[in-house]
Amino acid sequence: MEVLAYAKLNLTLDVLGKRPDGYHDMRMIMQSVALADTLTLEETDTGALRVGTNLHFLPNNEKNLAAQAALRWWEARGQVPKGLDITIEKRVPVCAGMAGGSSDAAAVLRALNQLEGAPMSLLELARVGERVGSDVPYCVVGGTALAEGRGEVLTPLPPLPKCWVVLCKPEFSISTPALFAKIDSVRLRCRPDTQGAIAALEAGDLAGVARRMYNVFEDALPDRQRARVNDIKNILIHCGAMGASMSGTGPTAFGLFDREYRAREAQEQLKDLNGEVFLTQTV
Repeated sequence: MEVLAYAKLNLTLDVLGKRPDGYHDMRMIMQSVALADTLTLEETDTGALRVGTNLHFLPNNEKNLAAQAALRWWEARGQVPKGLDITIEKRVPVCAGMAGGSSDAAAVLRALNQLEGAPMSLLELARVGERVGSDVPYCVVGGTALAEGRGEVLTPLPPLPKCWVVLCKPEFSISTPALFAKIDSVRLRCRPDTQGAIAALEAGDLAGVARRMYNVFEDALPDRQRARVNDIKNILIHCGAMGASMSGTGPTAFGLFDREYRAREAQEQLKDLNGEVFLTQTV
């Protein structure tokens, strides 16, 4: 079976505070985009669980989230692990704040569920995904959703009006644990208007959503990395983006466009920054 694993963006991202269990309470609007990895699952009679990717540095064993998802699926079904080959063609940048690994895990859950005749609903699959990672439940469901708690408490939202999205991941990566450790001591410049963005979604107001996008993790970035993210956002806005923000813990920044020619102009200008640049659409 072949299945797509869509990247996610954070239209808004707010950290509400640290929890007694060491995690942070989040409130964020998530959005799927058409940029996706392709996974191929093939059942085998070897009894082994194997993962292969086109990126040599990714784990090919149970450390890969895709393999963990398969193990949690069989565990939830009360089944003995079976022979399975998972091949992943990576297109979503790694360590980019776009849930690439979590989306692969979610795709495995959806595929195994389909192979067995869909015994679980999407929400039941999302609960299984919680045991793999905080972003996996959202990636199982996809679309436009409000995510709260650690990210696993999901409320479907009206879909973001279809638009063009330009994404740029700079040449560096960001440590997610380091940013979470730092966010508690950082003075935040502002917070996203998540409730206003939800109202704009309900009204089908793309510009209203774009104006309200913000990610508090931008305030926790080291100075040099924050400057580069701001450079990307400035180019996006200069080229006509209706709004621009960073996704997840970064460093990918993105802009929403209502005109394809403006998005393509931004794509061309961002190629000079030595990052990975993509033009895609919302899903």
